[in-house]
Amino acid sequence: MSKIILTHEVTGLGAPGDVVEVKNGFARNYLVPKGFAVAWSRGGEKQVEQIKAARVAREHATIEEAQHVKQTLENATVKLTVKAGQGGRLFGSVKTSDIADAVSEAGIAQLDKRKIEIPVAIKATGNHEATVRLRDDISATITLQVVAAK
Repeated sequence: MSKIILTHEVTGLGAPGDVVEVKNGFARNYLVPKGFAVAWSRGGEKQVEQIKAARVAREHATIEEAQHVKQTLENATVKLTVKAGQGGRLFGSVKTSDIADAVSEAGIAQLDKRKIEIPVAIKATGNHEATVRLRDDISATITLQVVAAK
């Protein structure tokens, strides 16, 4: 088992700044090379404080604000215009950054692309859903309307 410090949100494992223990191979082969974590050390405690401070700054300030953003996101349908071929198949797939940009352009909220989860890859036009973690305890489901660009 390896002790690591998470630098990004990892679903099912923790949030930035958390010190967790994972299997050696998972840390060595996935988390550290992808930049999701760094090895834990005694000197890493200062780094943990900085990561947690940045996380708090990015989170929605209050529970009431997060609830308001959740309500707004769940009541709205976000329209995404993407390049598509015949039959509605996309050239590539919809990324979390595309969703964050579309929500921002719609004037709904500013979202961090790292907090958006797409359960099934979006590779066709139509209606789809994505989940956004606004705080550790509050998530919202976004309805996406993916349409082909003309």
